[in-house]
Formats: sequence, structure tokens, C-alpha cells
Amino acid sequence: MKHAGAEALDQLEPLLSALREVPGLREKKRGTFYRGSRAFLHFHEDPSGLFADVRLHDDFERIQVTEVAGQERLLGRVRTALSGTR
Repeated sequence: MKHAGAEALDQLEPLLSALREVPGLREKKRGTFYRGSRAFLHFHEDPSGLFADVRLHDDFERIQVTEVAGQERLLGRVRTALSGTR
């Protein structure tokens, strides 16, 4: 599975825009977000779809974000993780 390219990230632009508004996240390069100095979220693509790797706990968790429902799920989990609630 390769990191998401420009075309894949174009498909996720509404999600990327929403993530840019989340306090505590910093986008180092398009589609790659950090929390403090630690990598927190990035995207992958393969023939089965688009995926986010997000560090909600100690390790990265993969969430499919091809569909809007997956994007909303990811955004909710990111907001929850960064607000300190679980």
C-alpha cells in the first residue's frame, strides 16, 4: 500500500480541510498531520480504496476513508482523541 498521491488527496480535500481546523493538529505536508512533534495521521491508497493511518493510542490504526461515512468516523475519532475524552 503506497502513500496517497495528489489525485487521491484531491478526493479527500473536504476531509483534509476539516482536519486542518482541529486544534492540536499541524499539517507538515499535504495529507500528513502531526500532533506536537509526533506523526499522527497520514493517508494511503491501493486498489481497494483510500485509508487513513491514525495514531489514536500507541500504534497506528488503519481506517478506510473512501466513503464519506469512513471520513466522518475518522474525523470524530480524531476530535475525541485530541479533546482528551475517550
